[in-house]
This record gives sequence, structure tokens and C-alpha cells, in this order.
Amino acid sequence: MHVDDRPRPPSPVTTPTSANRMLVLATVGFGINFWAWALISPLGPTFGSELRLTSFQQALLVAVPVVVGSLGRIPVGALTDRYGPRVLFTVVTALTVLPVLFVGLAGSSYARLLVGGFFLGIGGTAFAVGVPMVNSWFPPARRGAALGVFGVGMGGTAISAFTTVRLADHLGRSAPFVLVAVLLAVFAVVSAALIRSPADRVRADGSFVARTVATVRLPSTVQLSLLYAVGFGGFVAFSVYLPTYLRNVYDLSIGDAAVRTAGFVVLAVVARPVGGWLSDKVGPVRVLTASFATTAVFALVAALELPLLPVGTIGFLGLAAGLGAASGACFALVAAVVPAPQVGAVTGIVGAAGGLGGFVPPLVMGLLYGAFASYTVGFLLLVAVAVAAAVLTWGPVRRTAAAHASPSAPTTEESPA
Repeated sequence: MHVDDRPRPPSPVTTPTSANRMLVLATVGFGINFWAWALISPLGPTFGSELRLTSFQQALLVAVPVVVGSLGRIPVGALTDRYGPRVLFTVVTALTVLPVLFVGLAGSSYARLLVGGFFLGIGGTAFAVGVPMVNSWFPPARRGAALGVFGVGMGGTAISAFTTVRLADHLGRSAPFVLVAVLLAVFAVVSAALIRSPADRVRADGSFVARTVATVRLPSTVQLSLLYAVGFGGFVAFSVYLPTYLRNVYDLSIGDAAVRTAGFVVLAVVARPVGGWLSDKVGPVRVLTASFATTAVFALVAALELPLLPVGTIGFLGLAAGLGAASGACFALVAAVVPAPQVGAVTGIVGAAGGLGGFVPPLVMGLLYGAFASYTVGFLLLVAVAVAAAVLTWGPVRRTAAAHASPSAPTTEESPA
């Protein structure tokens, strides 16, 4: 490893003001790219009806950009370690413009939508650019809160859910795609002009394959991937499947189920920076353990299928808070246990695990509901998974965090963060 001495625009002195400016840029870029990444999902039922798609074809159409975006984080994270966030944010954002316009303007054939959705997955990789960028600008004592704030950018998916259908209905099918393409183009220019790395940023050397293999071999990579698959994966699963659950169990209208799901998403997004901030105060291991324990308790409440008001609603809001806080604390732990030159590579793998982790629970829930006409068994499985994640965190993960504690970092009994 060595300090990146290639020609580049002058890097500003690392001050709170410059760090906060970079945090704002990273969060905005993350949010716009995630908005683009999620453009197909809200129109899934419309495409399904117009093209007479089967349920599997419709599910595949929605899943393709998410899977590509999740797996794409692995190379993009490693490339960010090598070339820096200014280059990668600009490239990722600019490239995402093309599939957004293709999907919006090329016509609605199933083959075209699949191709466009595949390349739309590029927008989902922006997460693996922003985490190492934010990590490099903030000292250890503030990284948890900063990464939690950056995580608010995942609210771009909520913006897409709220606006895509409305814009398409009122201004034409292409309107949301053209709007997002313009925003992406503007941010690509802004990122090229304004995003900088700290003067002391360390650039990763070696081939992509060698660095990826070395990253996978880190014990913390596997542990963090499992934890994020439960925390963020759980959030993704509920944001996708909760409308179906609410309609099947409580016979809600489509609109009512959508509004309640939006409330779940918003609370989870708000809880993410709270989890990061608490991690700075008491350590990410404690926050993760408490978050997974909270998730287990409220999953047990949900398993009872009690009346929606008030107990059922409280149960799902508790799940949102637990899963959101766990997502924020997980990346506070990344900042604590991963060497700076490898944060991007680890982020890519962990982020991929989180994205892919969101697709298993809906499939399991659907199969179990078909077999038992009840979601109780599915929620009991979530209880078991959450308890296992809490035990993993307080055991092996706590030992890993303690092994990486540095004399200069604030410590708790279980974590250096």
C-alpha cells in the first residue's frame, strides 16, 4: 500500500466543514442512484398487466436490477479503494443515465425491460463508493454517525415508490425516467467537480482478484456479511413483502398497505443513523446485539398475528427500528475493524450480502404461507435468525472487534468504536 501520488485535483485540508461537505455529496449521490436503481419496481404491476407477464416473469423483472446492483458492489468497492470516490461516483452515476433513458424511452417489451433492468443495476453499486469515501473523511469517533447519515440515501428507493407511478400517470410513462436521468447527469458533473479525497488517502495496490481474495479471507468480512444480510436484508425483505402480508392477513386495500409499508421504510431509514450514532457512543457490538434482540422480540409479536391496531403496528414499527439500527451499526463496525485501504472492498462484499439477503425471506414467507395459510412459522424463523445474529455478534464478532482495538480509539468492553 502507498499514498496515491497520481495527478489529481488538490485535496482540501481535512476539517469538519470539508468532511461534512463530502458527506452531503455522498448521501445525495447515493440517494439519486438508488432512486434510479428502484425505478422499475413501482411499475412492475403495470408492466405485468400490459405485457401479460406471469408472476415469475414479473418477479424476475423487479429482481434483476437488485441482484446486479448487489453483486456489482464487489468490483466497484474494490475499484474505489484503488481509484478513489471521485472517479467511481462520476463513472457509476454517468453510466446509470443510459439504462434509465433506455427503459423510459425504448418501449415496453419484456426483453428490453430485462436488458435495461440489468444495466440499471449499476446505480445500486453507488453504495460501495460512498462508504469508503465517508470513512476516509471522518475520524473513528465520528464514523458511525457519519456512515449512518450516509445510509439515509437508501431512502431513494422510497422516493421512487412515492413518485414513479404518480409521475407516469400525470406526465406520461417516460416522465420519471427523464427526471431521474437529468438528476443523474447533474450529479455526475457535480461529483467530478467537487468530490475530493483527503490528502492522506491510502490507495490499494495489487490486482482486483488478489485484493478480493485477500478481503474474503478476512474473518471480519464473513462475519459482517452475515450480520448485514440479517439487518439490511431484513429491511429489504419487509419493504418488498409487507404489502402482500398486510393484504393477506389484515385484508387491507392496496393503498392502505402501501402507506403502512412506507411508514415502515421511513422509520428504518431514520433508525439507521441513530444506530451509527449510538455505535460511536457505546460501541457497535453492543448496538448490534441490542438491535438483533429487539428484532427477535418484535418478530415474536408479529408471529402472533394480533390485531393490527395497536399491537400489530407496534410490532412492525419495532422491527423497523431494530433492523434499521442494526444496518447503521454494522457499517460502524466496518469502520472499526477493517483497514482503511480495504474498506471499499469489504463494503462491496458486505453490501452484496445485504442486498441478496433481502430476497430469501419473501420466498420463504410465500412458501410457508402457501403451506400453512399462516405467517407464524415464517416469523418464528426470523426470531431464530435474529437470536443467532445476536449470539454471533456478542461472541465471535466481539472478539474480532477487540482484536482490532487501537490505543488511540475510544474503547468499551467489547468494541473499539
